[in-house]
Amino acid sequence: MHELSIVEALIEQVEKEVEHCGHQGRVLSLALTIGRLSGVNAEAVRFSYELLSPGTIVEGAELQISEPKATCCCRACGARTELDELDAYCPECGSDQIVIEGGRELLLQSIELEDESEVASLEDDPG
Repeated sequence: MHELSIVEALIEQVEKEVEHCGHQGRVLSLALTIGRLSGVNAEAVRFSYELLSPGTIVEGAELQISEPKATCCCRACGARTELDELDAYCPECGSDQIVIEGGRELLLQSIELEDESEVASLEDDPG
């Protein structure tokens, strides 16, 4: 299950990004893109995230995952068809004259951080 090492690397990347920007608040959410042809199982990533996030900078942060499909572009018939899985032939005409676009992404799209002014006011509040 290589998703565990992917999530470990994700947490390290988030730590570096947050440290780089000098932010003191919590991480509220992460948005990932995992293409359906990437070879990465989104449910295994969710499971690994729940397992590894406690005690880290992303503890309690929501994990949002989008799973874009690939597009098959056929040079023979001109069809553009969305794919859930890799196929060597055009779903429309059966030609092998295809180009696969997208679907292989594995990207950290965004990190949502707690507003630092809210953190400062909470730290200043004696009650």
